[in-house]
Amino acid sequence: MPSTTLPPFPDNVRTHPFLIIDYELIKAGDKDEENRLWKAATTIGFWYLKNHGADQEGSDMFDMGAETMALPFEERMKFEQGDEGQSFGYKKAGANAVDAAGINLDTSEFLNVSKDDALACPQVVHRTYPSTINARMENTIAPFVRKALGVNYAVLNIFNEKLGLPQGTLERLHAVDEHSSSERCIRNPPPQVKEAAENPVIGAHTDFSSLSFLHNRLGGLQVMPPGHDEWSYVQPIPGHAICNVGDVLSLFSGGILQSNLHRVIPPSGAQVEYERWTLIFFTRPGNSGVLRALVLIAEAVKKQPDRNFKTDSTAAAWFTRRVKNYRVNGTRDIGCEPRPRTTLRRWSSHSVPFGS
Repeated sequence: MPSTTLPPFPDNVRTHPFLIIDYELIKAGDKDEENRLWKAATTIGFWYLKNHGADQEGSDMFDMGAETMALPFEERMKFEQGDEGQSFGYKKAGANAVDAAGINLDTSEFLNVSKDDALACPQVVHRTYPSTINARMENTIAPFVRKALGVNYAVLNIFNEKLGLPQGTLERLHAVDEHSSSERCIRNPPPQVKEAAENPVIGAHTDFSSLSFLHNRLGGLQVMPPGHDEWSYVQPIPGHAICNVGDVLSLFSGGILQSNLHRVIPPSGAQVEYERWTLIFFTRPGNSGVLRALVLIAEAVKKQPDRNFKTDSTAAAWFTRRVKNYRVNGTRDIGCEPRPRTTLRRWSSHSVPFGS
């Protein structure tokens, strides 16, 4: 990300507070801090994480994103994801819908790099990438991947214990040596007209992942907390990552862990004049795993007969359908809802059967 002095987050907008979790205490086995993490994950599903140790790696990733986005558009488009559910590669602005009708399009462009390609470099596992990414695969992307995986595995192991699962269950479902997750660098340009300042640049959604490890420097992220009917901003805090539970962990846990609705709009106040950059690492289950509530979570499932916690889908097939369903041109080919529901009613895993 270019070196720029950014204006402060505005103090006149509604925000929602998250618990701040100290990763150093988590690594030290502090039970009070583990309980606070569990509270966050089972209520709103979001929390801040400090002392995560990935600041430099994150900064390097922002630089990689800026270098890649500076390439000519025609060069970036050589690596476009396409409409068949491929996640890795470049996504141009306007390729995804932000409303249920598919009329309004997103204004964000992003780069998705597979953790499998990063850790296997110089071998190619999934696909090739722009030259700026290839040049930084070993010294920038792979170190960030390892840091993010370390953080999310520590969190998964706490959830594993709290859910009463056999030791190592959740980590094995997300084994590093099985193909799965990715990191994403997103660029949102300033809105072109004042009227667009309140329009979503990324529509309301729940994450497809198990865990998300997010870094940003400007406002714009909003959440819809359970029981609320208005959006609230999430204020970035320097040195703190924003972490959240995704749909897969909600499914595995029978809904005990919460995957919550969120969206992105242009930053507010003086920040609206600046490009908004975001970096996210998504930890996802291994592609071959079948998505269903884990056996030991059966009692939680029984208490929610109106919700579907079982699919006949592998993680790879389910994730491909979810990605494809966001694409403007891809939704015509699949027998599911024409668009993600982006109204205030929740359209996450809690109201839509997995596999849709």
